[in-house]
Amino acid sequence: MKCISGISEHLRLGFLSPLLLCAALAGCATAPATPPPPDLFNDASFARPTVPVDPRQAFALSDAMRQYVRVDIARAARNKNPRRALADALHNRAGLQLEYDAAMTRTAAQAFDARSGNCLSLVLMTAALAKEMGLDVHYQLVLGEESWSRSGGMYFVAGHVNLALERRAASNTLGYDADAILLIDFLPGEDLTGQRTQQISESTILAMYLNNRAAETMASGELDQAYWYARAAILQDPTFAGAFNTLGIIQLRHGDVEPARRTLAYAQERSPSNTVLLSNLAQALDGLGRADEAQLLRRKLLALQPEPPFHFFNLGRRAMDAADYQEAARLFQREIARDPYYHEFHFWLAQAYARMGQLSQAGRQLELAMNNSTTRSDHGLYAAKLQRLRAVTTH
Repeated sequence: MKCISGISEHLRLGFLSPLLLCAALAGCATAPATPPPPDLFNDASFARPTVPVDPRQAFALSDAMRQYVRVDIARAARNKNPRRALADALHNRAGLQLEYDAAMTRTAAQAFDARSGNCLSLVLMTAALAKEMGLDVHYQLVLGEESWSRSGGMYFVAGHVNLALERRAASNTLGYDADAILLIDFLPGEDLTGQRTQQISESTILAMYLNNRAAETMASGELDQAYWYARAAILQDPTFAGAFNTLGIIQLRHGDVEPARRTLAYAQERSPSNTVLLSNLAQALDGLGRADEAQLLRRKLLALQPEPPFHFFNLGRRAMDAADYQEAARLFQREIARDPYYHEFHFWLAQAYARMGQLSQAGRQLELAMNNSTTRSDHGLYAAKLQRLRAVTTH
């Protein structure tokens, strides 16, 4: 299952509007870590946050976590090295028994308590436990692992992060020791083959966490709270372009169109080929009546991305509306070929097959939708639909 951590790098509204959720794409900005310009923030337009925004809470340990390290991990580490003991606790059924759940980005303590989280939440939890054990932690962005989803009229792009636990070298150790690095990843092992990664700082991980929370609270309509999360993400790591994109969308949705344009233009100058920023900046320019400038950006966007994410899916939805189920199935299959792990594509292909009376194919696609779902609620929804379909086919 792909790890959709919630914010990564892009938020768009309108004709293609991703909201940036997880932690992966824009973390690799090349711009120097210079403070953002003072006119980027418009604090007076937003009410103070109802939930305090404190980056330190992301890694804060609970008493239960400390107890787990002192007792359970310590017991397991008697017969193996501490890094392996922690890794086994994360992945073995006899250990924490973690579940992947992308419903929200949890803090380390929240993920430990729920025994679930998205990839970023589980990285935070693992890092907090590892640091309590005295282990060195390195964070990694997995390159090329971004995926798209949609919710509430917005499109989200998500990336993937993992971490490595490093054995602290003895004073007499020379050179590189390959056995000293233990990779912790919450993807199935076979998906790690050929993985390309880039090491990122803890400041970037914190910015990703804050950015995810900004995107998630914005999606639920809490624009004031979302603003302060996005603001904190930028201050945490000014090189993380995703946070600027998120802030721009929050400002745009709040009706602060000129501040949104400034924010998105600032980010786009530093990432001129970023298609999400181009799309969102074009929307802001439209809102200011600067249609000619917006059109120029959309021409550039079309050249960079002639068939954007969800292109064939949206065409398939139109075919469904026109009762052309065979064409809809063909288009959904094309979208699945680009992203075979997104549950909603399989769900809609199942509906097309069902309308054509191909119930066995519909059942197979519902199984795939259920297996690739990223939240417990979606999993339950698809399981119920699959159960009803099987009841029909057995009578």
